[in-house]
Amino acid sequence: MTTDAPDLDFEPGPHQDEPHQSGISSRLNWLRAGVLGANDGIVSTAGIVMGVAGATDDTGTIAIAGVAGLVAGALSMGTGEYVSVSTQRDSETALLAKERRELAEEPEEELAELAGIYVGKGLSEELAQQVAHELTERDALAAHAEVELGIDPDNLTNPWHAAWASMLAFTVGALLPLLTIVLVDADLRIAVTVAAVVVALALTGWSSARLGYGRARPAVLRNVAGGAFAMAVTYAVGTLLGTQVG
Repeated sequence: MTTDAPDLDFEPGPHQDEPHQSGISSRLNWLRAGVLGANDGIVSTAGIVMGVAGATDDTGTIAIAGVAGLVAGALSMGTGEYVSVSTQRDSETALLAKERRELAEEPEEELAELAGIYVGKGLSEELAQQVAHELTERDALAAHAEVELGIDPDNLTNPWHAAWASMLAFTVGALLPLLTIVLVDADLRIAVTVAAVVVALALTGWSSARLGYGRARPAVLRNVAGGAFAMAVTYAVGTLLGTQVG
């Protein structure tokens, strides 16, 4: 009795687009920097211009405050992301150096340790020894770094990538409320800016959930609620201070 060979020409199923370990760390790093940068740009700049608009209806004053907030925020985000990711990369580099030294000085102990990890994951002792031996022969550092440290030696986090992604994302996000409140007529600027910010935050929330394989609804609600609260508070503070100073 013969059976047909399996058809290898098939459409990907729903689970075949799921993320795998290779490259996921880099992707999530970019996603985190980009989404946080865009959200901060939208919310912080919207808060600034809404607060100033609550105190004055002078377009020039609002524009100056918004541009200053955009530049300061973008530089702050880029610097903070660079420092944070540089620290992470330094830690990864130090751990890899330690692992290299241990592999050079205690190869048998390291091989036994790797096999023990696979036994702990459910493999039989014989199979774990075989897997550990073959992986060590192929690339000892990569095998140990992945299993013990969760690090890919060929895909370390890049602080410059994260910094630029964060700066650019912040700037793009900040331009939306800034341009909206400056270009729209004074009578409509508050309502239009709030609407634009809500839509933008809903979009970034949906995008972050989509790219990060999470649920869209909670992400959208968190973004929109946080942004709306920030705008309401800063507008109220601006209105109060503007009334008292005036």
